[in-house]
Amino acid sequence: MRKGGFKAYLKNFLSEEEISSLKTSLEIVGDIAILKLPSDLGLKEKIVGEAILKLNKNVKTVLKQTTSVNGEFRIRNFELVVGENKTETVHKEHGCIFKVDVSKVYFSPRLQFERLRIAKLVNLGEVVVNMFAGVGSFSIIIAKKSKPSKVYSVDINPLAIQYLKENIVLNKVENIVVPILGDAKEVVNQKLLNLADRVLMPLPAKAYEYLPEAIKCLKNFSGWIHYYDFTHSSKSENPQEKVRKKIEERVKNLNFPINFSIKNSRIVRSVGPNWYQVVLDIYIG
Repeated sequence: MRKGGFKAYLKNFLSEEEISSLKTSLEIVGDIAILKLPSDLGLKEKIVGEAILKLNKNVKTVLKQTTSVNGEFRIRNFELVVGENKTETVHKEHGCIFKVDVSKVYFSPRLQFERLRIAKLVNLGEVVVNMFAGVGSFSIIIAKKSKPSKVYSVDINPLAIQYLKENIVLNKVENIVVPILGDAKEVVNQKLLNLADRVLMPLPAKAYEYLPEAIKCLKNFSGWIHYYDFTHSSKSENPQEKVRKKIEERVKNLNFPINFSIKNSRIVRSVGPNWYQVVLDIYIG
């Protein structure tokens, strides 16, 4: 659905001020559309929801997000705007299928480019550890698009692991993706030391804290870490450079016997005014 077409359609029902107050960001997960609506829109929010249904035939449910991502399990609260009263759906991406309940687990369709980018970097026979796997979006796409030997997939949310197990079967990657319930720090130290060629850290809220465990995952302190972080940057600052300096200082203070090199960095997406999600592709060897 084109943003221009959506807002042009709403001109028949809403004032210019009401239209300008709408957030332009719209997430579509399976057949569920998620949007943020200003509280003063009142009853007219149903008009917005109906517009989404009319302009996107695949959408069956429109939800409004009522809280930001919060808590240990990174979940959001929603209210039904129009359509079927549900929060569970099946999302298709890069030829993979993901069953997900958007109110019980974290899932973002906005990371689809990043998931495929990482999958293309994985080499034949690699052992991968995903420290924050969720319902398996990174792990399963890697398993389907590349030829790793194992993808150990850790998450602390029991419901995320439940969906991960279902998605492993749906995508027929039972022999590759290994679901593990628990806190990544504990799981790494108990089960995953010194075995990975590549480690994923797609949880910006905890990646900085858990970096030592990511390094300890690597075989003989050698391999790749894909590190994700949030940073605030003014117009005169470079978001990637800010995260680079932060992590270089962090690694220096860990005193591990390693050679550390950031081979690539990119802005994954904007997450708010002057706030960015950044990824660093780090090689340790």
